[in-house]
Amino acid sequence: MQIEFWAPIKLSIEIAAFSGMLAVILGILAARMMLRHADMKGRMLIETFFLLPIILPPTVIGFLLVILFGQNSPVGQLIFTLFDQSLIFTWAAAAIASMVVAFPLMYQSAKAGFGSVNPEIEDAARIDGGTEWKIFWKISIPLAGRSLLAGAILTFARALGEFGATLMFAGNIPGKTQTMPVAIYMAFESGKTELAWTWVGIMILMSIGMLGIIQLLQNKHSGD
Repeated sequence: MQIEFWAPIKLSIEIAAFSGMLAVILGILAARMMLRHADMKGRMLIETFFLLPIILPPTVIGFLLVILFGQNSPVGQLIFTLFDQSLIFTWAAAAIASMVVAFPLMYQSAKAGFGSVNPEIEDAARIDGGTEWKIFWKISIPLAGRSLLAGAILTFARALGEFGATLMFAGNIPGKTQTMPVAIYMAFESGKTELAWTWVGIMILMSIGMLGIIQLLQNKHSGD
């Protein structure tokens, strides 16, 4: 019972942390690129692609991931050749599903944060001889810090709560791909209502905690 109870919690936190970190990095880089190349061709199409996971049902995302990474696809065949196993129904599949659905939240937050940075400050740093990397790391990131932190928290929360895409792409393997949302569904389906309620309570408490941090950040920003 102890293993059955704690395994989905531990797995969910690990997957959310890893996929959230990837989504944060990719979201920051994508937002920076889109703002610095505002006039590039196909910008609207690229941004639509970035934000699509917000609109699409998670089951559709899961289906597309299965098609993209399945053994019948070129990508899936390459992965199978390199690692001698399919990506589907693995820990990595759960992480990818969570990262995909969480990425748009980080992208939007990073874009808003970088967009609020006064470009004159960055231009002054360039005049003083600062490289683009130093300007990005020492000026843009700190000035957009609150938005980036809020985006990171939302990204982690979204990755933690992912269900549909994870179930389709990674399946329900206890101790391997069974995250808390999947475990709650399975417990409810099998009549283990008390166990499901316990996991639900943990998810609610974690969500309230993360939302509380975001509220504190917003209130601090309003008071500055």
